[in-house]
Amino acid sequence: MNHVASAGARQDSVPKCQYRHQLGLFSAVILVVANMVGTGIFTTSGFIIQELQNPWAMLSCWAVGGLFALTGALCYGELGARFPRAGGEYVFLRESFGETLAFLSGWVSLLVGFSAPIAAAAMAFAVYFLGSAGLPSDQGFTWTLQGLTVLTLSPVTLLASVVILGFSFIHRHSLFLGSRIQNLLTLFKVAIIFTLIFWGLGWGNGSMSHFGPLPSAQVLFSSPFATSLVFITFAYSGWNAAAYMGSEISCPTQNIPLALALGTLLVTVFYLLLNMTFIYGLAAAEMSGVLEIGEKAALALFGPGVSRIFAGAIALSLLSLISAMMMTGPRVYQAMARDGLFFTAVSKLRHGSGPPGNAILLQAGLALFMVFTASFENLLIFIGFTLSLFSLITVAGLMVIRQRQAAPDLPYKTLGYPFTPIVFILGNLWIVLFSILNKPLVSLTGLAAILLGVLLYVFFKRRGGEQPG
Repeated sequence: MNHVASAGARQDSVPKCQYRHQLGLFSAVILVVANMVGTGIFTTSGFIIQELQNPWAMLSCWAVGGLFALTGALCYGELGARFPRAGGEYVFLRESFGETLAFLSGWVSLLVGFSAPIAAAAMAFAVYFLGSAGLPSDQGFTWTLQGLTVLTLSPVTLLASVVILGFSFIHRHSLFLGSRIQNLLTLFKVAIIFTLIFWGLGWGNGSMSHFGPLPSAQVLFSSPFATSLVFITFAYSGWNAAAYMGSEISCPTQNIPLALALGTLLVTVFYLLLNMTFIYGLAAAEMSGVLEIGEKAALALFGPGVSRIFAGAIALSLLSLISAMMMTGPRVYQAMARDGLFFTAVSKLRHGSGPPGNAILLQAGLALFMVFTASFENLLIFIGFTLSLFSLITVAGLMVIRQRQAAPDLPYKTLGYPFTPIVFILGNLWIVLFSILNKPLVSLTGLAAILLGVLLYVFFKRRGGEQPG
């Protein structure tokens, strides 16, 4: 029996309710919103305006990024309906292209899909929180070796590490506790965003002149536009969050597609309105290269007193992203270990049917390592490039599965097929190619991570850890 067939057999044998607690549609949408809205929107617009130099071009870039995310969500919705198991891309690629690519996607998820974004979000939280408290964030010690950062000890890295450890233990405790805290944090985050948009555009001390003239259409096909999409890909990452939870979502064949589409649409609207608020408060020159763009925009719109309150609120809202990724990521590694393609201890569930405790601790350890050793901007490029690569392969896999399995009774099929996956694949291919051309060293780091995954795959296969179908 070939591998794909045996993988399908394993999928069919999984009970529909493997875990004691399940997430409803509301919690699944909340999970998508929480995974998407976080570090990216509050930290990347300054880098994007630095590349594009035009606010309207920046808004266009965010709109295109939202379109790519939505096409991806529509495709992943069908994959989630076909294979409602915890594991996300790992499960989907195993069904379409076999276990080698599936393992590599799981390995990349461990490094890039979750650990690196958790590290970036925790660092952004620390920067905003310290700024809101009037404490210095740029002090500390950095040890470099031949130009590479080996270790950074600072208030930012120490506070970020405390946050990572705290949420690891919360989500290791139970899905029930983790999901309730997750919902509260995300609702708080949405309320803060609405307040910033409504108050900022309605009564903020801004100017419509900041929007400036419309750019030429050529900017949409320029190298800076493609480079900016790398940052924006990071900001939109998380649109596939519900697919990682699989059977832990109630009525998964219906609720996974709905959660992915609704969550992505909501976030796209949030992002466009929030960026309009940033532009209303700040001229392009004031935004350029700024990491704490949300805090600086609030300062311009509302003055120093209110801006500190918003900076603290933005910091707290970032906790929702960290929490969401702590919840979703470990399901991938647990699925890999369950199939014999990772360390056996990672497959263990707490109390036999609880969260994957060891997988959560593994993810936390890697995130801590990245906090102390990586720069923020390089983390963003590293994340965006590698996620785009495996997302486009996963969506290509949907087209392969469509040819192999008709599934006429499936409750949901991709809207606009085959144009939807084609748009997603071409858009992400564009991002990957420009990443390699414009940021070769960081892109090579992503490729090196993939190569390391190949070596690990060979190691686990030689251990004879593959489970029978």
